[in-house]
Amino acid sequence: MTETAIPAIVILGSSALRLAERVRAALGEAEIHGLCARGAETDASFAETIPHLAALFNEGRPIIGICAAGILIRALGSALQSKQVDPPVIAVAKDGSSVVPLLGGHHGANDLARKIAAAIGGHAAITTASDVKLGIALDQPPPGWRLKDATPVKAVTTKLLGGARARLVNETMVNPAWLKPVVDGDDLVILVSHRADAVADLVYHPASLVLGIGCERMTGADEVIALARRCLAEANLAEQSVACIASIALKAAEPAIHAAAAAFGVAARFFSAEELEHQTPRLKTPSEIVFAETGCHGVAEGAALAAVGAAGSLIVAKTRSARATCAIARAPDVLDPLRIGRPRGRLEIVGIGPGRASGRTAECDAALRAATDLVGYRLYLDLLGPLTAGKRLHFYALGAEEERVKAALDLAAEGRHVALVSSGDAGIYAMATLVYELVERGGNPDWARVEIHGVPGVSAMQAAAARIGAPLGHDFCAISLSDLLTPWPTIDGRLKAAAEGDFVIAFYNPVSLRRRTQLQAAKEILLQHRPPSTPVILARNLGREGEQVTVVPLQRLDIDAVDMLTLVIVGSSETRLVERPDGGQWVYTPRGYADTAALETAS
Repeated sequence: MTETAIPAIVILGSSALRLAERVRAALGEAEIHGLCARGAETDASFAETIPHLAALFNEGRPIIGICAAGILIRALGSALQSKQVDPPVIAVAKDGSSVVPLLGGHHGANDLARKIAAAIGGHAAITTASDVKLGIALDQPPPGWRLKDATPVKAVTTKLLGGARARLVNETMVNPAWLKPVVDGDDLVILVSHRADAVADLVYHPASLVLGIGCERMTGADEVIALARRCLAEANLAEQSVACIASIALKAAEPAIHAAAAAFGVAARFFSAEELEHQTPRLKTPSEIVFAETGCHGVAEGAALAAVGAAGSLIVAKTRSARATCAIARAPDVLDPLRIGRPRGRLEIVGIGPGRASGRTAECDAALRAATDLVGYRLYLDLLGPLTAGKRLHFYALGAEEERVKAALDLAAEGRHVALVSSGDAGIYAMATLVYELVERGGNPDWARVEIHGVPGVSAMQAAAARIGAPLGHDFCAISLSDLLTPWPTIDGRLKAAAEGDFVIAFYNPVSLRRRTQLQAAKEILLQHRPPSTPVILARNLGREGEQVTVVPLQRLDIDAVDMLTLVIVGSSETRLVERPDGGQWVYTPRGYADTAALETAS
């Protein structure tokens, strides 16, 4: 189960919908998935139960099935790996009387079951032995606590279940109150320590240390990781006690810092130069040279101290390697990295396809779920339905593209996880190019430090082609007829070249309320190079209510039949129109497979 994994409440009929909604209300964030053949109005639908459950499980999604436990067991039996990695799976009786965590008891299933049961008035049937008798799971400590070695847990748990009691030894300032149920004796020793060489029956390391890192641009990851490990080793500090790596925001895109965070299995968090400068009175080795370069008197020490807060202290002063620095600070309690500084911002440029949920890719939905902020034209965000729940929504008018992209970049530069939403594919006549153009212009240096990813979507020409057959089956091109950003002479030259090359052409932005002449000009150019009967596909409102796909011969293309919501695909001289037995039509452009097969058969 990942931090961003949203629980899926699975129902097999409309009669379970009301209970599913109560469960979702208890969890705060969840999706209801329903078997489409049973008619329930849900966030997502599926046609086959067992494959859908297996897919959710493989994604690491917690599953709450309002169904018989046997269905979940049969669906997931072959997908099970181990209790260390399997996500929570819970069966809820249709009358709400029982809530049974089947898998992932120590990965949150037991807690989920208790929360659900309390909300719906049912009984949480917890069967995990250590939870039932001891009240805690020693192999799954609370957030911020790490086992030095999980190997002894089974033996220690067995002894405790047999009546043994443990003595707690705490060498830290952190309060291990969660261990209280098992620490009132002397049969075993449970040690809480930051020491790397700590030894006891069980050793827990509280994550209350922060590694402050500074480095020159493009310092090698091996150097930074080796320096951090050397600092820990020389101070006899356990790697498991590291809560996060901290640095200055100027280094938010530095690969070595993120590689170091990955090596320790923690988050990288960042502070502005102004925030680090506030730590100057607490620094052991302030530097005027560093101040001149960064705007603060210390990066490594300042970041470590800023992360642990005013009650924390510096325990390892700045240590150097050839191109990097490292310092270590300690907090009086375990640290939540999500409350420290800010992460490197992330911008996903997301194409949502033609409009329907079924036309979005799984990668698209995952990006939208993970985002904290959604930026886009209101119509596009409205099409997302339940995926907007719990998100900050930033609406912009049609035509305000640059304003929209700047807002998305600014939000990401603040450390947020932003999805910039486009219809179709964001990289085809859409927002992606403007993102990279604005970053290249350098209007805001923080934009260049944002992590930017493109998430492909189904483009309008792909959707239109699929609806009518396979007109893009051979060489094709796409041309925008809007001369708002491209001069008409340039468009005219491209039209003539595409016509002479006999490409199938997808026309984006064929007309607007004021612009009515360009499509007519394109028609006249094309008629000089291909037959009047060449099929032309008019695809309007693709993937939305009122979708309409029609075919007309090029000679009879009526410009007034085309509007801003229409995509136009003009076939090549080889494109063929096939009348279907049901009165419809197929359009396809052969690539020569049939001719090749015939030649091979003849030979």
